Amino acid sequence: MMKILMVCLGNICRSPMADGLMRKKVADNNLDVVVDSAGTGDWHVGDQPDPRMMETAKRNGVPIDELRGRQFKVADFDEFDRIIVMDKSNFDNVRKLSRDENDTQKIELFLNLTHPGKDLEVPDPYFGGDEGFQDVFEMLDAGTDVILKELKERKDNE
Repeated sequence: MMKILMVCLGNICRSPMADGLMRKKVADNNLDVVVDSAGTGDWHVGDQPDPRMMETAKRNGVPIDELRGRQFKVADFDEFDRIIVMDKSNFDNVRKLSRDENDTQKIELFLNLTHPGKDLEVPDPYFGGDEGFQDVFEMLDAGTDVILKELKERKDNE
């Protein structure tokens, strides 16, 4: 069973949206995959996603109200096969916690899914206007489609 962890800074905007999108796609396609999300900071542990992101998710048919923020921990390297981070700061923060090359190899930038090798960042919509949340949703939707395609190909080859 594949296990995927989505990571952003506070675990209230980008990573819960990626988590919700991926969970929905996994369920819709009856795949044996576990998806979760975490933040590199501890400010929002136990909190629901940002209300603006919950509204964006709901409007797009992917409710995320049940998700709660949690902080990334070293044990996540043992629990997850892929650790997909939203920006370079998240990448660096997670990499600093890695214990060895095996841990480091699990970390990848989210937008490299849709823009391979470009090392682009999913912008944090937290301090911007409401339109930023929809823009981020669309980026995450496209990226999770790439993951879904990879998972379906993997299943077909088993």
